Amino acid sequence: MNKPLLTGALALAVSGCASQQPDMPFTLTLAHINDTHSHFDASDAPLMLDGHQLYTRLGGHPRLLSQANVLREQARQNKQPLLFVHGGDAWQGTGYFKLNQGAMNADILSRLGLDAMVLGNHEFDLGQQHLAKFIQSVNFPLVAANLDTRREPALKEAGNLYPYVLYAFDGHNKERLESMEDAGGDAVVAVIGLVLEDMPEMVAETGRLRFEQEVTAAQRTVDTLLAQGVQHIVAVTHLGLERDQRLAAGVNGIDVIVGGHSHSLLGDFSDLGMGKQPAYAQLFSNPDGRAKTCVVQAGQYAQAMGKVTVTFTPDGRVSRCEGGNTLLTDGVFYRDIRRGEQHRVSEAQQQSLNELIASDERITVIKEDEALRRHIDEQYRPVLNAAYGRVIGHVPAALDHRRLPGRDGAQSDVAPLVAASQLYWVNTPAVQAVTGRKADIALVNAGSVRAALEPGELKEGHVSLELLPFANPLSVVSLTGRQIAALLLETINASLPEGAHTGRFPYAAGLRFEFDETRKGAGFLRSLEVRKADGWEKVDANASYTVVMNGYSASGNDGWNTLFHTQQVLTDRIDLAWVDGKLTAFPVARLDKTGGGAIQVHYINQPLNCRTRGVKCNTDASALVEYVRDQRPLLSPLNDTGVTLNRLQ
Repeated sequence: MNKPLLTGALALAVSGCASQQPDMPFTLTLAHINDTHSHFDASDAPLMLDGHQLYTRLGGHPRLLSQANVLREQARQNKQPLLFVHGGDAWQGTGYFKLNQGAMNADILSRLGLDAMVLGNHEFDLGQQHLAKFIQSVNFPLVAANLDTRREPALKEAGNLYPYVLYAFDGHNKERLESMEDAGGDAVVAVIGLVLEDMPEMVAETGRLRFEQEVTAAQRTVDTLLAQGVQHIVAVTHLGLERDQRLAAGVNGIDVIVGGHSHSLLGDFSDLGMGKQPAYAQLFSNPDGRAKTCVVQAGQYAQAMGKVTVTFTPDGRVSRCEGGNTLLTDGVFYRDIRRGEQHRVSEAQQQSLNELIASDERITVIKEDEALRRHIDEQYRPVLNAAYGRVIGHVPAALDHRRLPGRDGAQSDVAPLVAASQLYWVNTPAVQAVTGRKADIALVNAGSVRAALEPGELKEGHVSLELLPFANPLSVVSLTGRQIAALLLETINASLPEGAHTGRFPYAAGLRFEFDETRKGAGFLRSLEVRKADGWEKVDANASYTVVMNGYSASGNDGWNTLFHTQQVLTDRIDLAWVDGKLTAFPVARLDKTGGGAIQVHYINQPLNCRTRGVKCNTDASALVEYVRDQRPLLSPLNDTGVTLNRLQ
């Protein structure tokens, strides 16, 4: 925690007991969101309604603001206290963030009227300087009780980052307090924040920040607040549902946990096609057996808002906790994700849907806040539209990306499509005219794929700015069957151990393999086959195969060491890039390493420098754009990824 705040907390612990909270029962309403991930516009989403799969648009920040204002007006009319909080991970997720790097998040979130937000792991993605600027730019407090910033220069003086904040209520009227001395006879609610204790393992650079164990920090903070006379404590966390439940059962004195990180749309939305999660507002008994803690979370991508109402006994324990998540729709429905006028539902069906939605508390039709919509459209959307370019296809249902296939067999929907696109693209006549080669196999390291794909339009920029943002050239290189097998063995085995870096795991096209994990974190290839015109055949250890992959992997980076070893003396590799709009081949002579261990690519003729004016290296993105546009304009998962990973249970 910040040093000045630590001093202040100790002072409050001494002086705060003088203030007493009222003896009357107290009721608090919390509106909450989490994991919004820069979804300032509404998201295209499939829903099951009236027995049909239909497509609508959900959420977006202008719609969040409208819903928050509805809840505020209800609270005002009923003279009831209300707080609006954010469970973290406002950053990342869309091109808005790529183009504005946190500045737009600060602007738009400050217009929502939030009372507090906890820091999510993605708020640390750009380093401490960017985070400090964000914290100081917003008009609401950031909370993180288990974050020690005293050794981190960029954050140690951040004036808007607190372990907790205090709000006093007189009916609906709300006042932010500096200390309990200012409470008078009003009811006081403390909002504490908790961030992931293992943040350094999740974020590339956390500087000199220290992250305390979640349960320990929570109990210490709660004890401090109770000593001051605070009876109502809300924890806004970014830990994930499982850890929230563990926190509720492991800490005495937290009344409500408003969570994030696991993107859990709590409640049963299965008949709407949105899945079934644990019940909303579950109560967990505290270790002392005296009190209970209520746990809530509100999904993802600004599609829904949670509302929980908590009633307390006169001595500050939770007596009732109830509410639910509400999906926020624009109320316009189509039978096809392409949303043409010909796809609109009939007037009769629209009327039936209106009646259905009016009777279902889990979904509501609400208009966007006009002023916020206009602000986004005028200040940010033109640049986004220019950067994202043309529509190349549509995604009917979400395509997930899992780096490492799970024990349940679930694996990436996206990486196999990327591999298929590369194999398709290098074998088009235009590219073969440049390379003089026909590829047999494509390989993709899972870490090069940086996003899942949501339902809706797919634009060029979704590929080049979000999905494959590293602007890698594609490489075509010859490998023997033995070298391919060695590469698969080293990358799969390196990905299996608990806590391993799974970005090196290989997905493929034109190749299929079955791998058995025979002991914890290791195994062998049971089968390895290559596709031929008349079907699949076993890979010949001594035969040569032409393989396409991105240049980063082709050089042996990120643990693809076999590729470095095979190209140290001689290689027939070709790297492909655009030069003044013309596809150009860059033949490679060999690889070596600098004194510092960095891999160097030596070219036969002119070197490929992706920073040179007129040179564009993102042929990996070009391949997927052309593949979707020409082959799969309605983008769905492949029927067979070619990857079978038999994991130990």
